[in-house]
Amino acid sequence: MQIIRFPGGRRRQEQPLPATGEATLVPLARARRQARRAGAPQHGAGILPLVLEDVHYIVNRVALLRGISFRLPAGRRTVVLGYNGAGKSLLLRLCHGLIAPSGGQVRWEGPAGGDAQAVARAQAMVFQRPVLLRRSVRDNLLFVLKGHGVRADEAHSRAMEALKICGLEHMAQRPARALSGGEQQKLALARAWLLRPEVLFLDEPTAALDPAATLELEGLIARMHEEGTTIVFSTHDMAQARRMADHVLFMHNGLLLEDVPAAQFFRQPATAEARAFLAGELMP
Repeated sequence: MQIIRFPGGRRRQEQPLPATGEATLVPLARARRQARRAGAPQHGAGILPLVLEDVHYIVNRVALLRGISFRLPAGRRTVVLGYNGAGKSLLLRLCHGLIAPSGGQVRWEGPAGGDAQAVARAQAMVFQRPVLLRRSVRDNLLFVLKGHGVRADEAHSRAMEALKICGLEHMAQRPARALSGGEQQKLALARAWLLRPEVLFLDEPTAALDPAATLELEGLIARMHEEGTTIVFSTHDMAQARRMADHVLFMHNGLLLEDVPAAQFFRQPATAEARAFLAGELMP
């Protein structure tokens, strides 16, 4: 497999407090079920840009995200950085629609952004610990394609193509949960790739992987980006962030402190918190 080198769980129970302004979010869980039954293709969904306005997320009277506002355009690779507990994973889940904001707005402003089924079809998310079905590697992919109404012969061809691209073709019959951590992440990416999402969210996809596996995953993510997928990912690996990011969202204690091009962030961060983070210093 060619490696491309770059330059340079469970949902938490929500008990939200009343917030100023009505929280709005497309009901994606229901939309995804409708989209699977519809079986329509991903291409040309046109849901971007994604806009967050004054978003809050509150659990048990504790504000975990506060006043988050930014705009995510099509085409770039955005990395979400910050200390543990900053709210990075929550932000990705909120953008993807797995949780709803307690206040503020999350909306897709592309031509198809108002179509709940299009929004459901046009995005995917890969977690740090991928959730795999208790079946073979190939059948994990066939399950997704069958759910989208793809014919059996075409589904088999597409599944094997995805496995070949990800270097897993020779493991097609193995139990998915018996794979190594790096192989499971490659399978999760292959599963996301099947439907060519417009947007892919990745929550620390290479955490705890060795350098070789990390580089392979980065190569696969790079290929997806080159084929037109907008990438949003979190990481604690600063070398990886420098290699992969076009843009940085820096979070601290549930606040978005910086929303800038990657080169600017790594050269001259604007906040003391970001400077401390890049220097490896601890902050409360």
